[in-house]
Amino acid sequence: MQLLNKQEIHELQGIARILHHALFYDPSPAFIQDLIDHQVIQSWPNFTCSDLEHRGKTLLSDYLTQWAPTQQQALKLDYGQLFYGPGEPSAAPWGSVYLSERQLLNDKSTMALKSFYQEQGIGFNLDNNQPVDHIGLFFAVLDQMLSQWAQAEESEIIKRNCFILLQQHLLPWSGRCLTLMQQHARTDFYLGIALLSQAYLDGLCQRLQLIPISARLYR
Repeated sequence: MQLLNKQEIHELQGIARILHHALFYDPSPAFIQDLIDHQVIQSWPNFTCSDLEHRGKTLLSDYLTQWAPTQQQALKLDYGQLFYGPGEPSAAPWGSVYLSERQLLNDKSTMALKSFYQEQGIGFNLDNNQPVDHIGLFFAVLDQMLSQWAQAEESEIIKRNCFILLQQHLLPWSGRCLTLMQQHARTDFYLGIALLSQAYLDGLCQRLQLIPISARLYR
């Protein structure tokens, strides 16, 4: 397995934490202001140096530069229509919706992910009964795994678990979800987040020389 140096691990961990908050939680003015105050986009690492990554940074930077609290409602509506509806969400954030022939929540792929998490002692304290294969939760687990990777003297087990998480449970469907986000986002904020999320995962695959398992998708 290709090693990541500690600077790369810390960069990947920090961005995973931001993407977790951006994809899992309703957008709050406090979160947007934190991104602005900490100049997050200006310090965003180049994971792929791709046009996709450059476009994502530009969109997000321009959005944050022009941010005003009056945009909050439009941002919340965009998040809602992408991930929760009303009706069918435009970019459902749960893996089983893509991997299940009947497009069900908590189907076989979710059960397999739950078993993997139980084996690794990974758990969540969630305010609601959210399926664990929400794309935003994957970035929280990546944050945790990368933190352990950076601190461990012997990290082979952590690296193996990170590979399994990505190769078997996230990457088979995440590209479709993020493509739907790009197609249906009504704000440059979520369009930028979709592009940067894809660039992040592309960069992680390149650095780890990881080839995702292919799977039939139903959405």
